[in-house]
Amino acid sequence: MISWLFIGLVVTILLTPGPTNTLLASSGIQVGVRKSLRLIPAESIGYLVSISIWGLVIGTVSSQFPILPIFLKLLSALYIIFLAIKLWKTADIQASYHLPTIRARELFCATLLNPKALLFASAIFPGSAWLTLNNYLAHIGMFLILIVPIALFWTFIGSVLASNKVRWLNQSNLQKTASLVLVSFSIPLGYSALLSL
Repeated sequence: MISWLFIGLVVTILLTPGPTNTLLASSGIQVGVRKSLRLIPAESIGYLVSISIWGLVIGTVSSQFPILPIFLKLLSALYIIFLAIKLWKTADIQASYHLPTIRARELFCATLLNPKALLFASAIFPGSAWLTLNNYLAHIGMFLILIVPIALFWTFIGSVLASNKVRWLNQSNLQKTASLVLVSFSIPLGYSALLSL
């Protein structure tokens, strides 16, 4: 029922840097892997909701309201910029190791608005996943299982980078870099949405 191609594509896309992975790595930097574990359910639920909605939209609503995907892209771009500004502003706050700036609800919203969800729903999940409940449950279940090790990987990367003794590789520089990465994802997303108007 579930192909190896589906698994391979999901893993590859989930591993690529993006807004959610940047926030997971930033949390690993700020509070380490153990305290970042609380973010994994937020990511899972965000993708579950977003992919399911996109599947529904692709199947029915987008033909009646073609402006909806454009609006969602613009909303995604604006929220990612908001998160980038927040990361930049909190980069030099020492207390962030004790009071994380990346909260579960923020990661949930970033994942909910992550453009990867549209890619998963429209190109990676097979068309049959949107036709029967059994196919949908099998594919979304496998997807959710694959999220866990990849989320752990990104938080681990952040924690390793934070513990490095290289002078320029510190919390402030890494959070500012993560902020720039988030902006770099929001600009083409917003631009493509504006071009579609």
